[in-house]
Amino acid sequence: MGGAWLTGGLYALARETGWDPMTADNIVGTSAGSMMGSLVAAGVPPWFMVAHSAGESFDGLLDINGRPAHEADRSAGATFRLHPGPPPIGPGSWRLITRSLTAPHRTRPTAFLAGWLPRGVISNEPLKDTIRRVVQTGWTDHPGHWVIACDYADGHRVCFGRDDSPEADLADAVAASCSIPGFYRPVEIAGKRYVDGGLWSTSNLDVLRNEQLDLVICLNPTSSLHPPHAWNPVERVAHVVRRGSGRRLGWEARKLRQGGTELVLIQPTREDLDVMGVNLMSTRRRHEVIETAIETVTEQLRAPGVRDLLAGLPEGEPHKIERPPGHPSTWPQVLPHQHVPADAAKGAA
Repeated sequence: MGGAWLTGGLYALARETGWDPMTADNIVGTSAGSMMGSLVAAGVPPWFMVAHSAGESFDGLLDINGRPAHEADRSAGATFRLHPGPPPIGPGSWRLITRSLTAPHRTRPTAFLAGWLPRGVISNEPLKDTIRRVVQTGWTDHPGHWVIACDYADGHRVCFGRDDSPEADLADAVAASCSIPGFYRPVEIAGKRYVDGGLWSTSNLDVLRNEQLDLVICLNPTSSLHPPHAWNPVERVAHVVRRGSGRRLGWEARKLRQGGTELVLIQPTREDLDVMGVNLMSTRRRHEVIETAIETVTEQLRAPGVRDLLAGLPEGEPHKIERPPGHPSTWPQVLPHQHVPADAAKGAA
């Protein structure tokens, strides 16, 4: 559900402003955001994500491996199947448990819980396959593209793609960032195991504090502008999680603004939450979430203060934003690993 909301939000942002999110100086993603951010950084425009989710097919459009694009998973890797081998027994990370007990002031409370949960039984290969359709190996060409995951031994976050982080294939980094403890299997990178970056923070805005950016646009699907008044236990748990995510987001936003960076925060509204439901791993109403997010995010972007901050964004290049009518023969034949050439983009306008 988070990835679906982000898909709709990115499309609304591109359509409303005429700006291409791929041209941002930094693209930072955590968990589902790492998937959507990586697709954008690799050159997949938001209009294609929306159209693909809706079931549209484009004749002659191939991925980087030469496979028809319409064969790609339409839920951005949210296909759940068991990891091969016997199910794990016992806590997933004794080292994380020990770290949480011996240095509680340096460990997130969520890390303590994550350590006790067993290693997940769901394979993250569908996540990797989605990324490998646009970036076969290595990383995107975007110089400021970061993927946030957490070290399964000490709970500390790692910004893959940044110079001070271990080298990783993008597919592995995204799978790690999405690997919810107790659900997905951890991902091994350079001899260490990594799990969901949301273990540290669902937003991780503060990694941009020293980047001297003029404007940061944050789409955060795990908090909410309108927390629901929940009565049943399941909804109350979801409300507590969203409230905690919102508090962390607020703290990070203050740190960013104190450094002189303007910030636009976009969050789900009550309408979004009604469609998303409490099970964020559900795929049943995925496209409905996308369509709702397009409407609610567009409304937030048109708010006077927000509209003024976004007024200076440049025109969207190198590829156009709006989904073209029909199936023009001038579309590029391969979803790009590098930026789409400007002449191919103009042909697809």
